[in-house]
Amino acid sequence: MNNWDDIRYFLALARSGSISAAARALGVNHSTVSRRIQALEEKHGVQLFQRQSGGYQMLEAADTILAQAEAIEAQSQQISRTLFGQDARLEGPVNITMPHDIFEYCLSEALAGFSQQYPGIELNVMVSQGLRNLANREADIAIRLTSRPPDYLVGRSVAGLQHALYASRDIDPASEVGIVCWSGEPQLPPWAEEHFPGARIALRVDDLSSMYAAVKAGFGIARMPCYMPDSLVDIQVKKLAVSLPRSDWSVWLLSHTDLRKTARVQKLRSHLLGALENKRALFEGEQ
Repeated sequence: MNNWDDIRYFLALARSGSISAAARALGVNHSTVSRRIQALEEKHGVQLFQRQSGGYQMLEAADTILAQAEAIEAQSQQISRTLFGQDARLEGPVNITMPHDIFEYCLSEALAGFSQQYPGIELNVMVSQGLRNLANREADIAIRLTSRPPDYLVGRSVAGLQHALYASRDIDPASEVGIVCWSGEPQLPPWAEEHFPGARIALRVDDLSSMYAAVKAGFGIARMPCYMPDSLVDIQVKKLAVSLPRSDWSVWLLSHTDLRKTARVQKLRSHLLGALENKRALFEGEQ
């Protein structure tokens, strides 16, 4: 296995256990993955995977080379980051990942201003759910809501994160209210039990925008980070006068340590830092 493409295809299938999932990860079609794996096995005269009803299972030969393949992948990623880290041009792509609601309600205008100032820098913003891997350059800059970022990333906490309770203006909090909570919450959250005796779960959602829409529609009360509802200033939604403790999560601006000298990454980080600091009061619930 002396071809980097061979290693890429092998690792994609080993990790996913599915030809279709490996194809999506690699950005190729299903038949390409199947053909490349078959060619790899024929090239070395060994079977690496066994097809089963639930997908593809690694055989002993695959197990013996997995760690070596991952080491080669890490070296390749290191080379890519090192070269990119020396790039002094203010042109070319920069990949940014952040929650979609932060882009939509807090940073879209700031990024538009950056694009006008540096038209040679191509911004690729990824706001889909799930964390992007900065080690393999799925993203060059990340804005994350977290209590502690990974050690291999450099950056800073820009603002604390405050939550508040929100309801439709027509809801009487003193009545038996419905609660809008997250899909992973099997029962009433502690804040609901503490402040709203007799409350019931009215709806579960898996997205902050959906939670806000549910509150506005009158489903009930929800605990949301202040930056999203407060930025909308919607008279249909009110913030309740209930004090909640500050979250131990913060807003972090991060990049990989190897990219500290990349000119266009530096420029964008500086611009984003200023934009986020201007929104500090919004994130901390003081606006």
